[in-house]
Amino acid sequence: MALDVRNLSKDYPTRSGSLSILRNVNLTLDRSESLAVMGPSGSGKSTFLHILGTLDRPSAGTVRLDDTDPFALAEADLAAFRNRRVGFVFQDHHLLPQCSVLENVLVPTLVSRDTRPADTEAYARQLLDRVGLGGRLDHRPAELSGGERQRVAVARALVLRPVLLLADEPTGNLDRTNARSVGELLLELHRQENTILVVVTHSLELARLFPRRMEMEDGTLVPV
Repeated sequence: MALDVRNLSKDYPTRSGSLSILRNVNLTLDRSESLAVMGPSGSGKSTFLHILGTLDRPSAGTVRLDDTDPFALAEADLAAFRNRRVGFVFQDHHLLPQCSVLENVLVPTLVSRDTRPADTEAYARQLLDRVGLGGRLDHRPAELSGGERQRVAVARALVLRPVLLLADEPTGNLDRTNARSVGELLLELHRQENTILVVVTHSLELARLFPRRMEMEDGTLVPV
């Protein structure tokens, strides 16, 4: 089992006591499987995604990715694990405005300890070809449309060949046509690269592209 989540809970302290965001969440996903997680704002979707990506720590329960418990690692090893094993796509693309398209895709490789620059640059160019931007390598983000910028973000998320690809409202800032195009691209590249893909979204249209859908309800995941 590539991703195994057991009895995951997350609480935040408040002046009036503990606020429970996630309650005993369980999930298993193999390589090549994808999941869309829906739910209203404040339901815990993004918190769940951040814990999967090791950007936040659970209050209880376990997360294992390829039989590794990332939260048992020292901080430096955890950062390396996150960089190498997890790819992120956010609602805001977070591209560096001063860098070219190719340079933006290569950003994750700058801190990776186990990549060869020539190999990763060749793969970055290949990814940009596959997302339809092979002719825009030297352009800056300001010279791209919103949909094109998000395609660069997808390529960047995949450049280190992660096991787990996470997307938080990846089409939230796009019009309907670009939203569908980016959603289909995520699924296509996920299948080709044999990743695990988890997307959280408000968009029913995006969720319907996924063979498996769940909803965050009262802090836990339920099938829909």
